[in-house]
Amino acid sequence: MRRGACVSATSFFVVVVLTCCVCGFACTARADDDDETHFMLFSGRDIWRNGAFMAGGIVWAPNSFEQDGLLLKVMSTGGVYRYFSGSTGERIYGVENTVQILPGWRVKRGDFEAKVFMGLDFEHHWLWPYDPGNSVHGHSFGLRVAAEFWYEPTPSTMAALDFSFGSVSASPYLRIAYGKRVLDEQFYFGPEMSYYGNSDGYRHIRLGFHFTAMKTGDREWTAAGGWARDTDRQSSPYVRLSLMQKM
Repeated sequence: MRRGACVSATSFFVVVVLTCCVCGFACTARADDDDETHFMLFSGRDIWRNGAFMAGGIVWAPNSFEQDGLLLKVMSTGGVYRYFSGSTGERIYGVENTVQILPGWRVKRGDFEAKVFMGLDFEHHWLWPYDPGNSVHGHSFGLRVAAEFWYEPTPSTMAALDFSFGSVSASPYLRIAYGKRVLDEQFYFGPEMSYYGNSDGYRHIRLGFHFTAMKTGDREWTAAGGWARDTDRQSSPYVRLSLMQKM
């Protein structure tokens, strides 16, 4: 467990240092132009029967989020999970820590916006007891590709697609959502579906509903909940909460 704790602390330290550096540039950028937004802080929580995760990071847009151009996304995730080993049948408990450094590009055309990222993915997985059938354990290093698409077909509706794929264990993630503005158009509400898998045969599927773009001051919230099921034949409710703040 000490190795997992060390990696967690290192991951946290790296993200804090990078965030401080980027925020230092933010002060200079805002001094030059107070009307444009160049930085976005974000964090999230995700809980279901077999796992609980936290994530946080920062996105830097040198040309501002109001223009097309370069992006840099730095984030860290950490959490605990459990599953049944396909080789031994035992219940396996895991701890995961990751750091991702993802350069990217943003394009906006009318009501359509796309963000595409590709960069480095550092991961550490600690398993107890040891699972010989799981290729993801210990330190791993690879590449990650991610994309975020947002489209507003009408002034009161939205559609979103998020995709991520990592070379570590070939772990794809896909989320599709649709929403309509409700309660005096304060936020979007609608269905969502998400999928997660890896090369060891594990699959995780979710169906639920989301509340997107709820605003309190300069902060924007997203919440979601529904039902999850995985290839271990385990089913349960899930809850996801995220927060975003532009600077």
